[in-house]
Amino acid sequence: MPKSSKRTRQATAPDLAEEIEFDTSATILRVLSRQVLDSRGNPTVETDIWLRGGAMGRGTVPSGASTGVHEALELRDEKRSVYGGKSVLKAVANVNKQIGPKLLGRSTLEQESLDILMLKLDGTRNKSNLGANAILSVSMAVARAAAASQGVSLFRYLAKKKKYRLPVPMMNVINGGKHAGNNLAVQEFLIEPVGAKSYVEALRLGVEVYHTLKNILKEKYGSSSTNVGDEGGYAPPLEKTTDALESILQAIRNSGYDETFIKLGLDAASSSFYDPKTLTYQIDGKALTAGDLSDYYDMLTTTYPILTIEDPFAEDAFEDHAKITARLGKRVKIIGDDLYVTTPARIQKGIELKATNAVLIKLNQIGSVSETLEAIKISREARLAVAVSHRSGETEDTFISHLATAVESQFIKAGAPARGERTAKYNELIRIAEELGPEATYAGPNVI
Repeated sequence: MPKSSKRTRQATAPDLAEEIEFDTSATILRVLSRQVLDSRGNPTVETDIWLRGGAMGRGTVPSGASTGVHEALELRDEKRSVYGGKSVLKAVANVNKQIGPKLLGRSTLEQESLDILMLKLDGTRNKSNLGANAILSVSMAVARAAAASQGVSLFRYLAKKKKYRLPVPMMNVINGGKHAGNNLAVQEFLIEPVGAKSYVEALRLGVEVYHTLKNILKEKYGSSSTNVGDEGGYAPPLEKTTDALESILQAIRNSGYDETFIKLGLDAASSSFYDPKTLTYQIDGKALTAGDLSDYYDMLTTTYPILTIEDPFAEDAFEDHAKITARLGKRVKIIGDDLYVTTPARIQKGIELKATNAVLIKLNQIGSVSETLEAIKISREARLAVAVSHRSGETEDTFISHLATAVESQFIKAGAPARGERTAKYNELIRIAEELGPEATYAGPNVI
């Protein structure tokens, strides 16, 4: 990498009279966006940024299947004859023709400033003008390029610390809901190796259970039961929530572990099985009221070693979330995903109502790195546990591995330990752990 070329400039803030050092090697020379494919074979936006000093950064945006109505807008062309309406050429053009020219000559070391510039250029609440996918691709590329210009890993650039805590992997091992073709209402059944001594050991434990589960499902339900869903979890022909939990528990025990070592998690994604007409939740062949569903969750968490429940109620049901958090929150992490959609204002509302004791963070729900970091800051100040998450339509981009490390999230949710777009995140954390050496601790023992 060429040596940094530095000069000074007058500070623009009115209360700062002194001159500040400005690294010209970090200034943006070129911005180029393109359409690429995500893990479901759908188009998504990828942006590259080149800097004057020779560094380069790339951001590739994921896409969700189970999306909250309050998420920032993912701009698609909706031309049915091209990729079935899912092409993102408008978003790509917005980067190349509108955003890119505005960033030339600006420093990537000013992440928040550049993100604000893009938000103002868009001018809408949900980024519907330029598209959250367009803005986020640039925002991620800016951070990557800035880190490269400084010669440090992305996680070190996002947060400078003496030691870093690596997250507990939340591995989706059985898929249901919108992620599979079976009759399970609950969208994801997860394993969480909290008893491991390190992240690397936790990953190994999860992989062992995942492969053991495959053998169990194959023996019980036949070879087709080990086909995988969008996130790499198996999609067996199960009918009831307890069927999935029993199979996973058996896999944990057959692998030589117990529930004190490996906990279970549910991503209910309950908006997907909520009927607003009858105000009931359609699960396990029954129509349950919010109160009945709360009783059901209570029974499940008493019977099984469940540590986390994500989106136990519909995406606007703040009061129902608050009731179950008050009921189960001392022993279970109630995680808000669709409830919050990584939006600071909605997270603040949840904090005031004590709606959850944990929050899921997804970059593309809000659409910029700065806003994501603000959402995490608000959550941590309120002592909410943080889980950094992938999406069902993923890419090989490993940004979330660095984000989870930088903010020391308690969890990282990246799918099963299978499929390249999922293992890319887990493998990057192996590399991060290797780089950190003794500087790395593991979140597992402290999340219970």
